[in-house]
Amino acid sequence: MTKETYQIEGARAAVYAATAPWEGAPTAAIGDFRCDDAEAGAALLRQICAELAGRGVTRVLGPMNGDTWHSYRLVIESDGTPPFLMEPQSRPADLAAFEAAGFTRIARYFSARAALRDAIGPAPDPLEGIEIGNWDGTAPEAHFAEVHALSTRAFAGNLFYRPIDLDAFLGLYTPFVPLLKPGLIFTARDRVGALVGYLFGIPNYGSGPDPDTVILKTYASLHPGLGHHLAHAFHTRAQELGFDKVIHALIHDDNRSADRSRRHGGEIFRRYALMGRRLDG
Repeated sequence: MTKETYQIEGARAAVYAATAPWEGAPTAAIGDFRCDDAEAGAALLRQICAELAGRGVTRVLGPMNGDTWHSYRLVIESDGTPPFLMEPQSRPADLAAFEAAGFTRIARYFSARAALRDAIGPAPDPLEGIEIGNWDGTAPEAHFAEVHALSTRAFAGNLFYRPIDLDAFLGLYTPFVPLLKPGLIFTARDRVGALVGYLFGIPNYGSGPDPDTVILKTYASLHPGLGHHLAHAFHTRAQELGFDKVIHALIHDDNRSADRSRRHGGEIFRRYALMGRRLDG
């Protein structure tokens, strides 16, 4: 994907061409965004949009570092809780800059936390023909290759989804391998051993080397209802490992996971938005 860097006094950004289309139209993404104040940020965003419109681009997303696999979204509400591991971060001036440049909130997300004692409900009935277990901690490249293959199927219908190749996917996750606890990474397999679901959890090392909080970062499945089973297994194991709290990270407001987080006692502490601007009207 082509990346161009833009900078003026007090603001800088990168433009990623040909990201996932919005409304079926030619779309670019603005990422790596930083500004000293909203006025400088808005001026740079307007300049970028003018240049993109001249190239025939009619939709712009931001902040997004190229696609939804990489960092995207900005914070729109917060209770002041420090950032957690792998969380996108922004400053108040960023939101003001995007809004002043004509961008609106086109997708909303949240993160919630809960006490694990409240998150663990009754065990769901077993799913026939599916076995839930843990990654054994060996052969991380092979494990994440399976996860990549499943993700490309499970996420294909997600908003602004754009596939990435295996090498790029491994580049995102292998740096975190030394931090992983295999007991917090779950797999679901069918009768022939094929991966049909997974859940990726990780301690919140953003708060220090001995955190009391675990992050439910990502899960995906090919079977309705499997996510509930994976989440129950994860919450139960996290408590067994001595964690007190869980963060349900970066959930789309309209996602089925949002209702599930509420049912697990999740209380929202941060909200995010992806911004968009139409350049043809």
